[in-house]
Amino acid sequence: MTPEIRAALLQAETDKRPLVLATRLPDGAQHILPSPDADAALNQVAARALETDRNETVEIGGTQWFLHVHNLPLRLFIIGAVHIAQAVVRLAEPLGIATIVIDPRPALATEERFPGIAMMQDWPDEALDLVALDARSAVIALTHDPKLDDPALDRALRSPAFYIGALGSRKSHATRLGRLAELGHAPDSLARIKGPVGLPISAVTAPEIALSILAELVSVRRGSTLTWVR
Repeated sequence: MTPEIRAALLQAETDKRPLVLATRLPDGAQHILPSPDADAALNQVAARALETDRNETVEIGGTQWFLHVHNLPLRLFIIGAVHIAQAVVRLAEPLGIATIVIDPRPALATEERFPGIAMMQDWPDEALDLVALDARSAVIALTHDPKLDDPALDRALRSPAFYIGALGSRKSHATRLGRLAELGHAPDSLARIKGPVGLPISAVTAPEIALSILAELVSVRRGSTLTWVR
């Protein structure tokens, strides 16, 4: 790797800018993508690699390239420092998902209950305004309290977040959708909310519910055809 390529990678990391490092396999030449100076086909496969978040070897014009994706980390914003959130943060870490717990209730959002986990004690809507949700963000609402969950879901629906979920029964979710509709959200927008959140694995305990949530999040992120009718 040349000093110029290494410097470009470090700068992109500082700027929080995703990129692909393309290595031409026959001779080891490297390029940072996307680039206006690169072949259009190479830029196109790099864009696909970023979208799928997968390293891969491709062939362009008879030449093989290895594409190494340097993407931004996935961020999971958890509304509610509840016991299910404790299970979610433990399971999310080995998946490479950064978790941020948001709860204005100081008795719950404590270092003792979430050691080493990023926490915000702002109101959920104010916290999500600060973090700027993007296409690599996910939001799950776990409190069952409309004062906390609804403002967070409102902000998530107004963002490009790739996964939005809310804990609760079908009945409570239907009521929740009615409240969010009154805030101006159309049916197609409300359909982005996974509610009840998580895959239907008959989860009962907090770790089981956390597993169902993260399994669904990964399924959505990877574009799985696994679906279920809520």
